[in-house]
Amino acid sequence: MTRLVLFAALLLAGCGAADGLQPPPGGKLPVAPVGARATPTPAQLLTPTTQQRPLRNDELLRRSEERRSDDFNLPPQ
Repeated sequence: MTRLVLFAALLLAGCGAADGLQPPPGGKLPVAPVGARATPTPAQLLTPTTQQRPLRNDELLRRSEERRSDDFNLPPQ
């Protein structure tokens, strides 16, 4: 039973390894996107852009401010 637990732990330890990813033998990287001048490298493909992972805005509200008047907020006619 302990061998089974140890074997399962070793299998799970290798699940998150993403270091040194290469295309399979005989395989190619994806084609270059439309408009790109060169095919991206594997490191560029694995790095998320700011659109995929937006920056977080940690700016705190320091003081209350009244809203300015909205000239287009008219009552119904």
